[in-house]
Amino acid sequence: MKKTKKAQTRVQAAPVRRGEVYEICIDRLGTSGEGVGRYENFTVFVPNALPGERVTVRMEEVKTSYARGRLTEILQQSNDRITPLCSLYEECGGCQLQHLSYAAQLRAKRQQVIDALSHIGKLPHVSVRETLAAQSPWNYRNKMQFPVGLAKGKIVVGCFAQGSHTIIDTENCHIQREPNNALANAVRAIVAQLRIPVYNEDTHKGILRHIVGRVGQNGDLMAVIVTATKQLPRAKEFVRLLREHLPNLVSVHQNIQTYRNNVIMGRDTVLLWGKPTILDGLGRLHFHISPRSFFQVNTQQAERLYEQALSYADLHGTETVIDAYCGTGTITLFLAPRARKVYGIEIVQPAILDARKNARDNHVKNAEFIVGDATKVMPALYKQGIRPDVVVVDPPRAGCTPTVLQTFADMKPQRIVYVSCNPATLARDLAILKEHGYHAKEVQPVDLFPQTSHVECLTKLIRHDLL
Repeated sequence: MKKTKKAQTRVQAAPVRRGEVYEICIDRLGTSGEGVGRYENFTVFVPNALPGERVTVRMEEVKTSYARGRLTEILQQSNDRITPLCSLYEECGGCQLQHLSYAAQLRAKRQQVIDALSHIGKLPHVSVRETLAAQSPWNYRNKMQFPVGLAKGKIVVGCFAQGSHTIIDTENCHIQREPNNALANAVRAIVAQLRIPVYNEDTHKGILRHIVGRVGQNGDLMAVIVTATKQLPRAKEFVRLLREHLPNLVSVHQNIQTYRNNVIMGRDTVLLWGKPTILDGLGRLHFHISPRSFFQVNTQQAERLYEQALSYADLHGTETVIDAYCGTGTITLFLAPRARKVYGIEIVQPAILDARKNARDNHVKNAEFIVGDATKVMPALYKQGIRPDVVVVDPPRAGCTPTVLQTFADMKPQRIVYVSCNPATLARDLAILKEHGYHAKEVQPVDLFPQTSHVECLTKLIRHDLL
């Protein structure tokens, strides 16, 4: 019997070669803030290039379906291009859009949402509002997490370089609150003075790994010294010198992270001096922030985000609300005064403990917080007969699991408010919820992270039979 040859799929060679320079027109921004263009219909990603620009690019990485290159020359410049405020911008990985005017950043973030809804969710007709701009696009971050290292014999403190673990020594990060910058500079000087060994990721030797700063509502500063060992040499002197350098300092903790991984903070934290928490606020609520508490890093914009969530929830005081992935209960407690009963679900137990304490501190008595995976807790609540009128969901970047989305459909709430930090998984989940009978009425992008490519969104969904 004659054998037949199997057809072989030919992979077409890329039209660009590594190390060579090509001229490209940039069409749009990618999800990480890089320019995206095409050469002979072949996709090329170019950091620091902007839509509308004609540029030359040296190819640094070539794959079968795309390439990445380094911008070598701008032949035709975008009107939206500006000079970055930070002198370290091109080295540092903390920001991606400082070279783009703020008005254009807002347009680009809205477009990112529109593209995800159209291409991933197949939902081109969903209304996407203009991005809600930050009132302060600089010095907004109330939380700093800087690695500490050694470079050419000198102590360095700052962000990692883009795509690497090389520390860019940073004296003034323009998106950090000023007390955090002061803390980073104080730590750099004190570690050098006390000769405390810094941690080396390659050899896993040394002590000091990271410095974490948190700034409260009234400017109070918490310092968290992250170490690879239980012992912090000369700890009392370290604290004394921090207090001398930093007049706003009210709290110093040591966090112990002994594992050989990239996780910033470990489970165990010891109070070395001062208050165990600092205070921050959202609307009429106040929150005690501990070293590992989740709290939005842009307090002003978070408050506007939650106000929009409250508007979309459309509560009248009689509703039962479930807040899945509730964290420390910030959204849950924001909704509670307008609802009859609110449930918060969170898998991280310390976050739930914070949520319960926040409820007590704010005299909220109609909130119940449940520790557990929403994938398991939501079906359990359904079996108990709980039928929420409104569901609020704020999942991690991976979005909701199919089980959670199915349980939403089973519970049949009148409205769903979906808070998302990832337009791609938002689009995917909205398409699934459409199949389950929910109409996405509108999406509101919110700029919680100016100068970066990240965008937060709220979506209001209504059950089809109520339209």
